[in-house]
Amino acid sequence: SAGVCCCCAALRPRYKRLVDNIFPEDPKDGLVKADMEKLTFYAVSAPEKLDRIGAYLAERLSRDVVRHRYGYVLIAMEALDQLLMACHSQSIKPFVESFLHMVAKLLESGEPKLQVLGTNSFVKFANIEEDTPSYHRRYDFFVSRFSAMCHSCYPDPEIQTEIRIAGIRGIQGVVRKTVNDELRATIWEPQHMDKIVPSLLFNMQKIEDIDSRIGPPSSPTGGEKEENPALLAENCFRELLGRATYGNMNNAVRPVFAHLDHHRLWDPNEFAVSCFKIIMYSIQAQYSHHVIQEILGHLDVRKRDSPRVRAGIIQVLLEAVAIAAKGSIGPTVLEVFNTLLKHLRISVDFELGDRRSSAGSAAFSTSSKESDERIVQNAIIQTIGFFGSNLPDYQRSEIMMFIMGKVPVLGTSQSLDTSHLGDLGTRRIQIMLLRSLLMVTSGYKATTISNALPPPFLDPLLSPSLMEDSELRQLVLEILHNLIDRHDNRAKLRGIRIIPDVSDLKIKRDKISRQDVSFMKKHGQQLYRHIYLGCKEEDNVQKNFELLFTSLALTTIELANEDVVIDLIRLAIALQDIAIINEDNLPMFNRCGVMALVAAYLNFLSQMIAVPAFCQHVSKVIETRSVEASYFLPETIFKDKCNLPKSLEKHEKDLFFLTNQIAESLGGSGYSVERLSVPYVPQVTDEDRLSRRKSIVDTVSLQVDILPGNNTEDKIDNTEEITFEALKKAIDNNGLEEQEKEKRRLVIEKFQKAPFEEIAAQCETKANLLHDRLAQILELTIRPPPSPSGTMTITAGHAHYHSVPVYEMKFPDLCVY
Repeated sequence: SAGVCCCCAALRPRYKRLVDNIFPEDPKDGLVKADMEKLTFYAVSAPEKLDRIGAYLAERLSRDVVRHRYGYVLIAMEALDQLLMACHSQSIKPFVESFLHMVAKLLESGEPKLQVLGTNSFVKFANIEEDTPSYHRRYDFFVSRFSAMCHSCYPDPEIQTEIRIAGIRGIQGVVRKTVNDELRATIWEPQHMDKIVPSLLFNMQKIEDIDSRIGPPSSPTGGEKEENPALLAENCFRELLGRATYGNMNNAVRPVFAHLDHHRLWDPNEFAVSCFKIIMYSIQAQYSHHVIQEILGHLDVRKRDSPRVRAGIIQVLLEAVAIAAKGSIGPTVLEVFNTLLKHLRISVDFELGDRRSSAGSAAFSTSSKESDERIVQNAIIQTIGFFGSNLPDYQRSEIMMFIMGKVPVLGTSQSLDTSHLGDLGTRRIQIMLLRSLLMVTSGYKATTISNALPPPFLDPLLSPSLMEDSELRQLVLEILHNLIDRHDNRAKLRGIRIIPDVSDLKIKRDKISRQDVSFMKKHGQQLYRHIYLGCKEEDNVQKNFELLFTSLALTTIELANEDVVIDLIRLAIALQDIAIINEDNLPMFNRCGVMALVAAYLNFLSQMIAVPAFCQHVSKVIETRSVEASYFLPETIFKDKCNLPKSLEKHEKDLFFLTNQIAESLGGSGYSVERLSVPYVPQVTDEDRLSRRKSIVDTVSLQVDILPGNNTEDKIDNTEEITFEALKKAIDNNGLEEQEKEKRRLVIEKFQKAPFEEIAAQCETKANLLHDRLAQILELTIRPPPSPSGTMTITAGHAHYHSVPVYEMKFPDLCVY
């Protein structure tokens, strides 16, 4: 019978005999190396036999797995690995199928050692570069199995960690094997990404829970990478994202949101922030806007969630934007701001809705919800500001205009619907948007002030609608400071005080450009008007006066030529008159605060223009005040406990800055002091008439008397003939200069002392007369040429057509030939 067995054994195929010979009688002896060399040589020499060798090895391995002969399983896998590494030919593809089948068998087993063994073999296979891809080969099973191993809950912690590390390494192997093949993108399909990404995040999350690590890790050593599943998972996640392309970026990012939602990781959001930092630093820079769009979309989806969840998402957006803003983020700039402003309005709506719904209930839950909504609003403002401040100047100016267009201002159209929010909601929106604008304008340096403050931006910013609240006025002034201060002088001017020596501040300034001079001619009155009206508000606090002082000082530094200096002095004297005359019934603190503001500013201005006589007058008034009326100085009035006077009517003129003395001191220094005698009065705008605030139309700006004579002489016959001699006589004004000066003086005196109704009636009469005179001139000079088709005239309300024959029409000589 032994002879029969030997005969049968000799009849077996050679490849089976070579395979059988590599297995020792005792599996502890390990692989028989000499026979393994023979098998390898045979496989290399006859590559067509590789598929049969693989199939037979798979058959033996399956049998040994079932019989729990794990020693022979280890030997079989070692032989497979060596054959796989040694053979590189077209015939290796059928062998690979057998190899993957054996790896799948090991992964399906419940024995941890076999699972780790199968994973190690698969990783070795994944590192082999094949000459041509196999499009029929799929890795669905391996993705599912490795993902399951990443979530292992084995009772023994060490074995659990070992299995999870094996699962992560297996996923890494699948990614490396498939991701570089452009013709086979199955790994990026959502069903695979929905397994791979959460598995990696699950292991990354564990170290967050244990060590509370925030942000990317420090570069670990090789041993740490192998032993720590969190670090290995993070490296795999980075590698996966680094290989993502334009078409599959969204599939890789969306599972992150699902994982964070499912595990409620937005509040607190340390892990979420860490994840998106990894994402933003790992992906290619040109795809950053995809991630930002996904975050914005998820914010829209979760807009009804709790405030802390929304705040967590917005903070993640802030971190993503902080990284993406350093490079190009494509078309998402306006989309980011538009979405954030929309959520800002939603947050304010929620805050006010909670306040109204719980008006009669307990106040604790209401205040808690309001504070949570404030967290959301602050996060939005911080994101807007950080993003805007990192944009280039040309984009930042567009964003400034975009945000300003959203601010609810009376008389303008804006896209944020605040009609249902009421006055309180509109005010909250205004404050939030101005705070956002303040952060965006921080650090903005425009070459000319007209670029920083174009009319579409300046007009709504200085609108009376944004002066109804002390905080609103403070924000507007701070925004102006950001845009006007181009030499970083604001920090040196902080606080309102009498500066002993302005030269110690080392103010930086350049020569005023022609563009800035032109800007002040066009828009200077708007700035003066805003400061003037800002001083008349009853709810002003110390910060308001400090910001008003800084506004005047920065205007002097950046925009003041000789004409502007005269205008600023007129403005300062007008502010002093506000406090003295007190037509607006201001509190005594406000009146003294305005006096202190004027003193601090004129002290600064006199030293800046360095006219000795002017400096002497200002210093003398300040010294007198320090002795007799210290509450007119900022160092005293803005102390916590300051004794206020009962009235200002009994004070001596020595305590006030006098226009005539200022004019005398500046007259010899080249300043046109004639205008100092004309009191400053703010312009009246159309919005003042529409505004709900106290109207200022009771104060009229000085108008020039354009027609000669008084009321009785203005009544001229409308049929008076206009001749060349009459025009010549009107132009010739020699010898009339004295009369004109006297007439101008009378007009100025009339506007200063006459009742308002009389002035208004006179102006209306002159305006109507001018309009009639202009219509008469146009009727005489501008007539349509005769037309054969006829011309229309209206008589007694009826239209009549008069036709002129062509032969009766008179043409110029040049038109006749």
